[in-house]
Amino acid sequence: MIAAALASLGLAVLIHFYIFVLESLRWSAPSTRKIFGIRSQVQLDATRPLAFNQGFYNLFLALIAVAGMVVFSLGYAAVGAGLMVAGAASMVLAGLVLLVSSPRLWRAALVQLAPPAVGLLFLAVG
Repeated sequence: MIAAALASLGLAVLIHFYIFVLESLRWSAPSTRKIFGIRSQVQLDATRPLAFNQGFYNLFLALIAVAGMVVFSLGYAAVGAGLMVAGAASMVLAGLVLLVSSPRLWRAALVQLAPPAVGLLFLAVG
């Protein structure tokens, strides 16, 4: 079960790192604008600072989970598990906030919250 937890959390880390890249590094790119439905330059300019900041939140959640995975693999199970739970639970909660605040974005919310939720379940069982 621990291997399944690490795999699920690894996927969650990759997703949140990808979101960081989109929001903080590629916000103005045409492909990113299409993903997020940014149609006008005014809308792009108004949302850029918010997206930049939000991207770093996603990066930090991913880094917390990675730190937990590394510490866990070094033999410090309690500390590693604590960090993994903190990172994954925050990812799940952020996904729930997206789902509640913008129900039309339910697919994006599920992409954001499902892998860490599964990872938490496997971690609890393992």
